[in-house]
Amino acid sequence: MTQTADGSIFAAVGGHDTFARLVDVFYQHVDADAPLIAMYPDGHELEGAKHRLQTFLEQYFGGPSTYQEERGHPRLRMRHFDYPIDFDARDRWLRCMRAALDDVSLPPLYDEMFWDYFQRAATAMVNTNSNIR
Repeated sequence: MTQTADGSIFAAVGGHDTFARLVDVFYQHVDADAPLIAMYPDGHELEGAKHRLQTFLEQYFGGPSTYQEERGHPRLRMRHFDYPIDFDARDRWLRCMRAALDDVSLPPLYDEMFWDYFQRAATAMVNTNSNIR
């Protein structure tokens, strides 16, 4: 990828289409992971979750502020607090996201940047000791 006119990571990695693909592939893997999909209140109905994740990631990486306009400040830890997230859930989530990143094939610099963020964010969501490592 080359430098973009607006200089955002969002634009540099391909914009909306790249994030849509990333989120679609991620949720295909989530849907196939029984313990992980069981954590979703609407079960296999993932359209709302897809929209929220996609708009959050687009905004986080310099795209449109749709997430904030629709939901306010992300407050990720607070929004996930009602769901028991242990280290196994974190690892499952990360496996799904790694598969999605591999599918979209970002240039190495951006892949590393995204992966670093996902690892830190997923670990920050852990809120129960049921599976300490």
